[in-house]
Amino acid sequence: MLNMNVETFNDLAVVECKGRIVRDDAVFRLRYVVQAQEDARTIALDLSEVKAIGGGGLGMLAFLERWAREKGIRLKLYRPSAAVLQGLAQNRSLANFEIATFPEMVEIFGQSDDRYSESRFNAAA
Repeated sequence: MLNMNVETFNDLAVVECKGRIVRDDAVFRLRYVVQAQEDARTIALDLSEVKAIGGGGLGMLAFLERWAREKGIRLKLYRPSAAVLQGLAQNRSLANFEIATFPEMVEIFGQSDDRYSESRFNAAA
């Protein structure tokens, strides 16, 4: 089961994923949720709580990376879990993704909405 929460801040969309991306329903829900953020300039996928990812999920990440690039959207993986990193490495696709560091996310967040401070991401670190 995959649970997702989306927070938008001006041109930044943070898609928090929790659970498993192994079944078709989870894979297609991920696509639907990410593609619904097409007005964002940056989409950050918080994958820190993803416990397992299958071949379909890895394929969908690759699809979403291409889709975002074609739309002029920056797709960043934020805090990918060990399971996600291992899957990407095994498929030799890790280099295709931008992995956002904590300082980079703070900067992106600050550029998107100056009303919030670094403390929003400190809680997630």
